Amino acid sequence: MSDILIVDDERDIRELISDILEDEGFTTRLAGSSEECMAAIAAEPPGMLILDIWLKDSTMDGIDILKIVKRDYPDVPVVIISGHGNIEIAVAAIKQGAYDFIEKPFNIDQLLVVIRRAMETSRLRRENIALKRRGAEPAEMLGESPAFRMLVGQLDKVTKSNGRVMLTGASGCGKELAARYIHARSNRADGPFVSVACASIEPDRMEEVLFGRESEERGVEPGLLEEANGGVIYFDEVADMPPGTQSKILRVLVDQTFLRVGGADKVQVDLRVISSTNRDLEAEIGAGNFRRELFHRLNVVPIAVPGLEERREDIPTLAEHFIEQLNREQGLPLRPLSEEAAALLQTMNWPGNVRQLRNVIERVLILGDSTGEIEARELPGETGAPAEDGRVVLSGTVATLPLREAREAFEREYLVTQINRFGGNISRTAEFVGMERSALHRKLKSLGVVTGQKGSRQADAESTG
Repeated sequence: MSDILIVDDERDIRELISDILEDEGFTTRLAGSSEECMAAIAAEPPGMLILDIWLKDSTMDGIDILKIVKRDYPDVPVVIISGHGNIEIAVAAIKQGAYDFIEKPFNIDQLLVVIRRAMETSRLRRENIALKRRGAEPAEMLGESPAFRMLVGQLDKVTKSNGRVMLTGASGCGKELAARYIHARSNRADGPFVSVACASIEPDRMEEVLFGRESEERGVEPGLLEEANGGVIYFDEVADMPPGTQSKILRVLVDQTFLRVGGADKVQVDLRVISSTNRDLEAEIGAGNFRRELFHRLNVVPIAVPGLEERREDIPTLAEHFIEQLNREQGLPLRPLSEEAAALLQTMNWPGNVRQLRNVIERVLILGDSTGEIEARELPGETGAPAEDGRVVLSGTVATLPLREAREAFEREYLVTQINRFGGNISRTAEFVGMERSALHRKLKSLGVVTGQKGSRQADAESTG
């Protein structure tokens, strides 16, 4: 894509333009008809197209070719030339996506200025797209917990295929990060990654946003599906997609073609589709909110993304990563995390998952001290957390129990919390709480804590830890 294709039915004109451009250091190719033009483009897309509107003995005129080029090769700038030009033709060409319009007979200096500007605009656009793609590369996925390692193992298995993936999990658990991980390690890594936030797009605008639009006033406006051509399109929270759009997306998945809103010509795309949801799609299907056919098309490879509750071992690592990231991006203090603060973070409830953890760290760095370790007292208050004078604040329920029952309730919650914190690894829990492993098992049994089950929060998972 470095040469200029000159298309004109007059041999003298195309050869004259070619001579001028080659004297200026450009490489050119020539075509005298629409058939020769399309064959040349199919063989190798040019860096730029200089296109005559009127082409004798051709099946298509310049406007027809322009439409196809802007549909299939949107990055190729097109300059229209014509000896029969008028303002209506110029306006039509610009609306269809032409960079500029020059009327014959043209001034050589004017032609060179337009060509250089068009080539520079195209170069800047490609660089901008490349920068956006680099900026959209996934942040590092961090963790060592069994749940995290299982997730990464599943993601690695699907990176090299073109299969559709459905990521499930609660809000904030990192589903888009997982999608970007797949993209970055796939054979489409050099292509775009386009995210569609289904929940934030107005239902009556969804089709224009996805499919693009054609109109007399504004010409061709590509949608997100065209932007994702050659790469990945990610439907974030796909359950929020309007029912009417669902049926049209189903057709795109079947044959990879669609019509722009207001358009008559089919647009061909090459896409890999990754979707995510925090809802039970089977329940949504039962309620009539989601098409079963679309679910089966999208749910080829289902992967569950674990929430932070299932990977508490990773919390200190993630917190330290966010501290470094916020320092780099916002200049917030680079403060280490104290052991007490790390332990407290591991025992807190995280309904907002990784996103909530990042917000907590950001809040502490903004409101807290500018130097020194992050202390447990700086974290959001939790029932049962130590007060500033070191006292433990009892919950209302525990405070009303007799001493023996209160002690058992505390021990039970404390030990289950620590088992949770260490990802179900009994040996590491025993070491931290200062008990022999066998003694800890006996204590858990006496407190009615059953290990190795979901209800005991992965208590006996040490073999995978």
